[in-house]
Amino acid sequence: MDVRTRAARVSIFSNIILVLGKLGIGYWMHSVSVMSEAIHSGLDLVAAAIAYFSVREASKPADAEHRYGHGKIENIAGTIEALLIFLAAIWIIYEAIKRLISGGHAVNEPLTGVAVMGGAVVVNYLVSRYLFQVAKDTESIALEADAWHLRTDVYTSAGVMLGLVALYFTGFYWLDPLVALVVAAMIIRAACHLTREAMLPLMDVSLPAEEEEVIKEIIARHAHEYVEFHKLRTRKAGRDRQVDLHLVVPRYKHIDYVHDLCEHIGDEIRAALPYTDVLIHAEPCSSVVDCRVCTTCPEKENRSSKAN
Repeated sequence: MDVRTRAARVSIFSNIILVLGKLGIGYWMHSVSVMSEAIHSGLDLVAAAIAYFSVREASKPADAEHRYGHGKIENIAGTIEALLIFLAAIWIIYEAIKRLISGGHAVNEPLTGVAVMGGAVVVNYLVSRYLFQVAKDTESIALEADAWHLRTDVYTSAGVMLGLVALYFTGFYWLDPLVALVVAAMIIRAACHLTREAMLPLMDVSLPAEEEEVIKEIIARHAHEYVEFHKLRTRKAGRDRQVDLHLVVPRYKHIDYVHDLCEHIGDEIRAALPYTDVLIHAEPCSSVVDCRVCTTCPEKENRSSKAN
């Protein structure tokens, strides 16, 4: 089984346990903050299911219908997950404001909620750390989005836990919906981050500047073998990168030499940036500008001798 698929399954299993636990305890306690965390975990479960589906589909090779592969399905999944987070935040805000207006409701056994939230913090932290590592190793935007879901749950569960502790010692029931509002604010912040990370590749934005610099440095290592390069274009779909460029070579070079040069450059780029497809269009030097740059072309020497 693919490591990304296995990680997504772990996330689904952990979220099922947390949703059932939080819903049951939150309903029994009459706590809007605990219930809001249950809804949050419910959306985490949906997100984990979406991540599982997307990484399974994205790992399929290119076919006749999808010539560039299926990588962008991860970006689509990440966008859907971000929208789900926004919906969760809206529901929490609505319920919290309604309870603040009414002055808050009595909460049963807040320390029970503290224990449940503490357990959720530990589980979500461990699972999110695992997902972040797999997402980093495999460059999976869907798993990264799922990891952010769970890491946000860590912070919000900790906030609810502290709110319940304060409620237990003070008896101020309005603290429960107030903490829920703080939870909602943190959820919205995470949703904004995820939306940007997931949607930008759908717009075919260039790779990050540091990655493009790596590509340029690799090409520059072979500067003595070509005249110049131009029209460098990059983009990303899920974890898959696409790089294409035009490479101007001395016109007298044999096609085998040019092919090997392009292959070497492509191999070095793929070694530095995994999951990269490199397309190099080679073209012969054909202008005075090219001749000024090239120092190995016999035609330039011929022109110089004729001029003398």
